[in-house]
Amino acid sequence: MNTSDLELFIRIVESGSITEAAKQLNITPSAVSSALKRLEKQLDVQLVIRTTRQLRITSQGEQYLFYCRQALQALEQGRIAAHQMQGKISGTLRLSVSSDLGRNVVLPWIDELVDLHPSLCVDLTVGDSLSDFFLDQVDVALRYGKPEDSTLVSFHIATVSRITCASPGYIASFGTPYHPDDLRKHNCLLYRRGGRLFNNWEYMDDSGSYKVKVDSNRVSNDTDIVRRWAVCGKGIANRAEIDVISDLRSGQLVQLLPRFQSSSVELHLICPSRKQVNPAVIAFRELLRKRVKQMIAV
Repeated sequence: MNTSDLELFIRIVESGSITEAAKQLNITPSAVSSALKRLEKQLDVQLVIRTTRQLRITSQGEQYLFYCRQALQALEQGRIAAHQMQGKISGTLRLSVSSDLGRNVVLPWIDELVDLHPSLCVDLTVGDSLSDFFLDQVDVALRYGKPEDSTLVSFHIATVSRITCASPGYIASFGTPYHPDDLRKHNCLLYRRGGRLFNNWEYMDDSGSYKVKVDSNRVSNDTDIVRRWAVCGKGIANRAEIDVISDLRSGQLVQLLPRFQSSSVELHLICPSRKQVNPAVIAFRELLRKRVKQMIAV
């Protein structure tokens, strides 16, 4: 059975359209349709129901989709394992990491990866915007949030809690907020990305949920700058736990509103296509999952 037919079947289901799947893969709709018919003929099962208006997966198709994904994942893991046995984690890993993560968290892990695989070189780009993989010549990017572009390959690394925090100096000067609504009276350090200002902070407790629109005299598109402002006592920050965990442990920052749970954020390792998912990317992915888990657990 042709594995490309399996990959096309998954793409058809995810996109909801043969035409859209063809557009994403830059091939003709007839080629996609032929692959689907070929797969259904081999299985002797109808996987999707086609109408003039929509495409709907059958119950048999849903069941096959589950095993199809598992099979492709197993084949990928087998290929990677075979390469690792031959010592093929080498070449150059062109990596893009967000500002705060790159400077304050991930850098030692990158060093660890290179130490484990001396034939590997790392080309590191630091910045909060998601790279244009082709223009920036990047193989893989580490970012918070699942990418909206469904054509990208995304590996979930961890789900990370957000921590609202400030320096002891700021608290001494301006007081401690005890409820999310109290944040309206404080200077809340803000982050901006792609023209969007993240000034709505969300919390919940046993009594309900709270969405607070906060104000600030400082806004940056660089997450590391926001963290540095917080450490310097310029205001209150609401950052991913792993971004500020070292500052919390050292006492440079203090957690606020501990009774309230803030919205979490997902950390993803993103590739432009499966062609970029090589042994080096997989080795980095597994190292990230291990180190983030250890960092949060301590």
